[in-house]
Amino acid sequence: MGLARKRQISLSDTPYYHCVSRCVRRAFLCGEDKLTGKSYEHRRGWVEQRLLFLAKVFCIDVCAFAVMSNHTHVVLYIDAEKAQRLSDKAVLLRWHKLFKGSKRALMYLQGECLDEGQRFFLDKEIKEYRNRLSSISWFMRVLNENIARRANKEDKCTGHFWEGRFKS
Repeated sequence: MGLARKRQISLSDTPYYHCVSRCVRRAFLCGEDKLTGKSYEHRRGWVEQRLLFLAKVFCIDVCAFAVMSNHTHVVLYIDAEKAQRLSDKAVLLRWHKLFKGSKRALMYLQGECLDEGQRFFLDKEIKEYRNRLSSISWFMRVLNENIARRANKEDKCTGHFWEGRFKS
């Protein structure tokens, strides 16, 4: 059995990580299916566009990547200090580029006053989002989920597109 991701990643040892995600069910990420003659080469662009977008949102830099016919390789640099330097507003704005915000977060961003209880829960939310913005697991989750949804829609199928968890 593999180690828990938390135990595999140690930013004090290195901020660089090589992550690999592999497709299931003989699915094509890109390239040409010799059996059917169908080309999936355009999906290479999906991965590149998504990586570039996520690098702007997360406090994680993409150092290198390779998109193969049935898997991806991504070398990531985690900038945890950058995440800690972000203002509360910057954290929320970045996170909301990916996910719908809570009512209290939206109120805060619109400049509305929050009572003490609302501010307490907002601070917890911001702390969680700040940690996620420097998390490889969240980065890979958001990357792989988007690609899987697009590929499944295009292939007119449902279910897993990626093999379990990514490797790092």
